[in-house]
Amino acid sequence: MKTDTAVRLPTYPGTGRGSAWLRRFGYVLLYFLLSLVALLQILPLVWLLLFSLKNNQEVFDMAPFSLPATPRWENYVKVWTEGNISLYFFNSVWITVVSVVFTVLFASLVTFAITRMRWKGRSLVLGLFMVGLMIPVHSTLIPLFSLFLKLHLTDHPLSVILSYIAFNMPITIMILLGFYYALPREVEEAAVMDGCSVHRIFFRIVLPMTSSVISTTAIINMIYNWNEFIFVNTFISTDSYKTLTVGVQNFIGQYTTDWGAIGATLMISILPILIAFLILSNRIVEGIAAGSVKG
Repeated sequence: MKTDTAVRLPTYPGTGRGSAWLRRFGYVLLYFLLSLVALLQILPLVWLLLFSLKNNQEVFDMAPFSLPATPRWENYVKVWTEGNISLYFFNSVWITVVSVVFTVLFASLVTFAITRMRWKGRSLVLGLFMVGLMIPVHSTLIPLFSLFLKLHLTDHPLSVILSYIAFNMPITIMILLGFYYALPREVEEAAVMDGCSVHRIFFRIVLPMTSSVISTTAIINMIYNWNEFIFVNTFISTDSYKTLTVGVQNFIGQYTTDWGAIGATLMISILPILIAFLILSNRIVEGIAAGSVKG
């Protein structure tokens, strides 16, 4: 005599309609929170744009996010022509580009030597670079000024460029290390078997393979160099060598301050970083994700 027994399938949590609704609600809540954070990030830029289109009276009498009665686009023309901002902008561009290129190149060479070559003292060298992360910038101003004074580099762009390279090397090396450890050695070994030299391995194979993480380090260095104020203000006194961060002081007088011109200058200084970040944003995410996983 046969009896039919009902077979009960095991049930797992999170497989019903209720869990699907909760999952959908979670996504909606997540996107809402992310949109709110994005809005909070954009608000300062909107405020700065409105600030740059006002005169002094409107800045103090009107609400922060109120539209000016007559947008003063002449503030941008004024700072670009009369305020010498065009020269400061050019100085910021070429000093930043030169510093970033040499910082990324030197850091890549150091990281390649530490991760791919066996030599005595490589752990000590890496430790010395990591110690540089703990040195405050302000504590080095007097020693650096004394050093550059003896080398006749005060009031010269080279003093600023060397300072940028030195202080950005540790963080750049630290970011590159995780990516270099994850690179497959088989490609380099095959290149060695084909008779490739160390220099060709680095420039023809390793550098192209690390382009994503190089973009990450480049944008980080670019933001620091572009916004830096202390070194330029300490080492540079000639007006023709100053950058945008120091040039803003031209609109601050003893008795009056042109706040609209200051806002226009700050808006001009922000645009290149925003454009560079938008162009390289995908590569930055790829570089951070690739450098965080080993193996």
